[in-house]
Amino acid sequence: MSRTEDRIVVVTGASRGAGKGIALALGAAGATVYVTGRTRNEGDAGLPGTVLATAEEIDARGGTGVPVICDHSDDAQVADLFARVEREHGRLDVLVNNAFTIPDGLTREGPFWEKPLALQSMFDVGMRSAYVASYHAAPLLVRNNAGLVVNTSSFGGRCYMHGPAYGAGKAAVDKMAHDMAVDFEPYNVAVISLWMGLLKTERNRALFEGVPDRYKSFAAGAESAEFSGRVIDALARHPEIMRWSGQVHIGAELGAELGVVDVDGSSPRSHRGHLGDPPTFSPAVVK
Repeated sequence: MSRTEDRIVVVTGASRGAGKGIALALGAAGATVYVTGRTRNEGDAGLPGTVLATAEEIDARGGTGVPVICDHSDDAQVADLFARVEREHGRLDVLVNNAFTIPDGLTREGPFWEKPLALQSMFDVGMRSAYVASYHAAPLLVRNNAGLVVNTSSFGGRCYMHGPAYGAGKAAVDKMAHDMAVDFEPYNVAVISLWMGLLKTERNRALFEGVPDRYKSFAAGAESAEFSGRVIDALARHPEIMRWSGQVHIGAELGAELGVVDVDGSSPRSHRGHLGDPPTFSPAVVK
C-alpha cells in the first residue's frame, strides 16, 4: 500500500451521506480522492450535496479532491472513470463501492408487493454497480500488488430490513466481497464488506426528528458519516491487512479493533446483539 499522502482512492456515490463522509475522512488523511456521483449543482437533488462540494471540502482538509460526475448505472461512464485514474496516476490504492440508490417507498411499512416495484433499482445501483466498478478497478489494484476494496453494506444483508429487495442487494455485496477476495488474494489486495450503523446523514437527520419507535434505539447510537472512512483508512494502513480480507465486518467492531474513534471521540456501539451476526462463508473454493 502506498504512503497515506500518496494514496489514490475512488469513493463512489459521494455527493452526500456515507460516501461523502468516507471521502472526507480519507482526504483528511492526505489521500487523493476521486469523488463520484450524479449531482453537479446544488438543488439538482432533493437533498443537499454535490460531488464538487465534497471535493472542495477534501481540499480544505489537506487532501486532493477530484470530482467526477458519474452515473453508476451506465457502464461506459464507470469505464471512463477508471481510465481517467489510470491516465492520471497509473494505479489505484483503495476503492470504496458506496454508490446506492434509495427509491421512494423503501422504508414504507408493509409487505414487498405493496411497495413500488422500482425498489429493484437497488440491484442496479448498489449490487451491480459494485461489481462493475470492481471489474474496472481490478487491473489498477493488481498492478500495485497491494490495495483494498470495500463494499459498504448493512445488517440488512442478514436480518429483515426494509424488505427483500434491500436485503438481497446487501447480501449480494457481502458475498461478492468474499468471492472477490479469493481472486485478489494472490495480488495482496484485500476485499471486505463493511456493515455500517445508522448514520448521521442529510437524509437521516429528518428521520431523527420524528423518529418512529422502531428506530429510536438505533438513532441514539448513530455514527457520524465519517466514522466508516476513519475505519477504512486505518485498515488500509495496517501491515497485516490481508487477515481481514474476504469477510463481512461490523464497522463499530472493526473500529474498536483498530483503535478508531468517531469524530466526537466516542466509540460507536455494535448492533450485533439486536440485528445479528455477520455471515460466515464456506472456505471451499470451486473453480
